[in-house]
Amino acid sequence: MPGTEAPAWALTVSYEVMLDKETLGAFATCEGLGVEVVLETREEGGNNAFPWQFASRLKFPNIKLTRPLSAESGKVVRWILGFADERKHSSGVITAMDSRGDPVLSWELTGVLPVRWTGPSLNAESSKVAIETLELAHHGFQVKG
Repeated sequence: MPGTEAPAWALTVSYEVMLDKETLGAFATCEGLGVEVVLETREEGGNNAFPWQFASRLKFPNIKLTRPLSAESGKVVRWILGFADERKHSSGVITAMDSRGDPVLSWELTGVLPVRWTGPSLNAESSKVAIETLELAHHGFQVKG
C-alpha cells in the first residue's frame, strides 16, 4: 500500500562488544544471550493431579562470541590477562548492529567474567579463516534500545 513502511526487522550482521567502557570490536556471531527461569517443584500431600511449580531465580547461560582474527583480537587477550591481576567483575554492553552499522538493540551485562578465549588453529596448509572465540559468564542483563 502507498504510504506504509516496511517494519524495521532486526537483520543484524555484527555485534559490537564493550567491556569496562573499552570497545573490543565487532563480532560475527553471538550465542547464548538469554535467560531461564529456574523452577522448584513441590509435591502436596493428597494432591495426585500435579506438583506445584514455583519460580526460584533467573539463570543466565554463558555468551560465546566469535569473529575472524583481527588487530582488535589483542584487546581481548589483554583484557583477559588483566583480569588475572585484578580479578574483578566487569560491566559490558553487546550491541546488535544492522548492515549499515546502526544499532538495533543493546544488552547491558552485569558481573561479567571471562571464561575462555580460544585463538585460531593455525595451519599453513589450510585456507580457512582464522577464528577467535570469547566466552563470557555474567550475572544478568538489561535491554536498551
